[in-house]
Amino acid sequence: MELVEATADDLDALVERWYDLAKRMEEYSELNELVYADVHEVSDDGFRAHLDDEDVTDYLIVHEGETIGFLTLCEGRHPSRQYSKYLRIVNIAIDEDDRSRGHGTAVIERVKELARERGCDHLKVSCEWQNEGARRFYRDTDFQPKQVDYAQPLE
Repeated sequence: MELVEATADDLDALVERWYDLAKRMEEYSELNELVYADVHEVSDDGFRAHLDDEDVTDYLIVHEGETIGFLTLCEGRHPSRQYSKYLRIVNIAIDEDDRSRGHGTAVIERVKELARERGCDHLKVSCEWQNEGARRFYRDTDFQPKQVDYAQPLE
């Protein structure tokens, strides 16, 4: 498994995989409801902006020459904390046919290496509270629950 930094040529692949991930997240909260009825309505502007943002990097997850998922990482700082420089996993998605084969765990191990190379002292990730599969995966890869986010729609 390798992480290949995405380029402008990869925007369609990123959008497609993001859309699949976002559609799956709709079941966990009304706040996840998409405004797009179809992947073809989704603009690549968000991923295009990542190409120019030095703190955000998108990767294709590649196994044996085939793209099997994508990853978005974002660097950040908490200057007043002992653990101050972090790498956040914003998006991680493995294609459905390639799940439960150790690819996600391999991605986490590679992200740890990247974080150390960048001088980060911790990783962050969040997931939907009701997504027990994701929560189990993160616990199994040695993440610890730290904080709970709350959200409220304003209607």
